[in-house]
Amino acid sequence: MTEPTMTLSSIVLDSADAHVLADFYRRLLGWPTVDDEPEWVRLAPTDGGTGLSFQTEPQYVRPTWPTAAGEQQMQLHIDIAVDDLVTAEDLATAAGAVRAKYQPQRNVRVYVDPAGHPFCLFLRG
Repeated sequence: MTEPTMTLSSIVLDSADAHVLADFYRRLLGWPTVDDEPEWVRLAPTDGGTGLSFQTEPQYVRPTWPTAAGEQQMQLHIDIAVDDLVTAEDLATAAGAVRAKYQPQRNVRVYVDPAGHPFCLFLRG
């Protein structure tokens, strides 16, 4: 039996409103929208790499960061490599992210997107 070729095409983030969350990541990453449906939006980088998709989930519950017993746990986070950490932080804040109070590493900045998903900005290299 021949193994199928598999390619990771997208990571899907649930939220109460897919369009609101997609708009945030569009501003943050500068990626164009490639699919736009009432409950689903997909962004993709222009270089053809793995994209991000957003799905409206009516029962969505925001995760907490840092994790806390009895609270909704995050199930993933996004790492974003940047060339200039200060400028990237300014862009993230302008796009609508909130800097997390808890910062576990000196050279990484943890932010929370409008749906509560944590993401990390770190210097490339």
